[in-house]
Amino acid sequence: MAEQKNHRITTEVTQVEASHKIASEQLADAVDVEANDTKGQHEPLYSTFPKSQKITILIIGTLAGLISPLTGSIYLPAMNSIATELGVEISLINMTITTYQVFQGLAPSFIASLADSRGRRPAYLLAFIVYVVANLGLALQNSYTALLILRCLQSIGSSATIALGSAVVADIVTRAERGVWIGYAGLGTSLGPALGPIIGGFLDEYFGWHSIFWFLLVLGGILLVIIFAFMPETGRTVVGNASVKPLRWNLSLLQWLRLRNGRHFNATENIEEDRSTIGRPKRRVYPISALRILLELEGGITLGFGAIFYAGYFMVMTTLSEQLSSRFGFSPAKIGFCYLPLGFGSLCSRWTAGRLFDWNFRRYARLLGVPLDLSRQQQLEVFPIERIRLEVCIPMIYISCGTVLAYAWAMQLHASLARIEVALFFLGLFFTGAQQGLNMLIVDTHADTPATATAANNLFRGLLSSGGAAVAPILIGKIGIGLTGILISGMWIAFSPCLWAVLVYGKKWRDDMENERKESLTPTTPTTPTTPLLVVNQRNFGTCM
Repeated sequence: MAEQKNHRITTEVTQVEASHKIASEQLADAVDVEANDTKGQHEPLYSTFPKSQKITILIIGTLAGLISPLTGSIYLPAMNSIATELGVEISLINMTITTYQVFQGLAPSFIASLADSRGRRPAYLLAFIVYVVANLGLALQNSYTALLILRCLQSIGSSATIALGSAVVADIVTRAERGVWIGYAGLGTSLGPALGPIIGGFLDEYFGWHSIFWFLLVLGGILLVIIFAFMPETGRTVVGNASVKPLRWNLSLLQWLRLRNGRHFNATENIEEDRSTIGRPKRRVYPISALRILLELEGGITLGFGAIFYAGYFMVMTTLSEQLSSRFGFSPAKIGFCYLPLGFGSLCSRWTAGRLFDWNFRRYARLLGVPLDLSRQQQLEVFPIERIRLEVCIPMIYISCGTVLAYAWAMQLHASLARIEVALFFLGLFFTGAQQGLNMLIVDTHADTPATATAANNLFRGLLSSGGAAVAPILIGKIGIGLTGILISGMWIAFSPCLWAVLVYGKKWRDDMENERKESLTPTTPTTPTTPLLVVNQRNFGTCM
């Protein structure tokens, strides 16, 4: 009898504790829901920069982003002249492009980590100081060894500007309008391949190839002064939504003058400091963070395909100069002008593709019944950002395959220059639009570290494109440019199902990874016996017993 009584008491206690546990979990869930509702109602402004100041920041970021692609493409028409004057084979000059691309991929991982930890301004200033010093050395040297080493240093200085430009846009603009703004910020990336060969060919033909580096030295110096004087700090780990004043050493010259005259450090008034908007900074600069993104299922697939996609495009760009020279016998200046349709098509995509991405975002907002407030960030828990970006991006990838084939076979079959240039225009148009979508997806899914995410993108693109630049001339010599075009487009098509997997399963993968992260952060504490609560808030749950 005593044992039966003890068993009954134990059973009742267990049932009470289970009821208490369920009630506690329901209460916690209700509190979380109410807290989330309150948070949604009182979500702070995403950025307190006025629109005029955002436009100024965008213009400076666009000009800074011009440096990297301009530096790479301005060099292409002068390759034959440099090889002749230095007395080396053209294959060794191609090696300077390969090493340039390798450092173009590696360097942003270090500078972007600094930018996400300490702010955008220090990273910009450091990059441009290195860039100016490298160009001064290149303008004065006359040996192949110095050319090879200083081109690597030049790459280190210029490469971070693209990652920083995307990060600055992510700092000041919400996801709903990021397509157009990143499109505008990428104008420098589009203008570089368009203007670089023209400027490089003209300077090489009339002033010698050393003048190319003098030109880049002056341009880099001017941009360094502009950033020092006018570029405010936008890093969210430093200034939050721009309502928090950065440290004195991180103020621009214009901000310092505003404070000295008793005004707000930004072009805003009556904005209260909101330190809750400051992102969690890293304890130290950790460049290996870019590699961690590759280990993510979604991030690794997106980065991997983006690298393969860019490598194929870079194979076309680097071999175009030699193809035009051998086929038509053009001078460096004329070769430079032949790059213009490629750059012009890339330029046009900044408006067309950017507006398509933002249109698709608004379309999904209507389907989900979510009102869009462009002054506040849209949460990824609600929006399937993978579908929003890739539904526009994937069709552009398949069209890009067709444009590569059109260019390669126009060159193989000795078609007219007009047909070659038309194919290059559409390649620039659709390739840039697709690449823009992949870049935005990486930034959107790594909102806390946008510079590091873009640097990871540049890292794998740079490494694969350097290999592509080295292999492309050999491949064309062995199988011809027509079959090379088939190989490039075939690789893109073969790996495209990976992006379809991201489109379908990406949100689930991202949610699973976030749940795993939360579980790893949850402390495990031993349970201690407590007096069970028999009644909880009746307004929500009623009684447990």
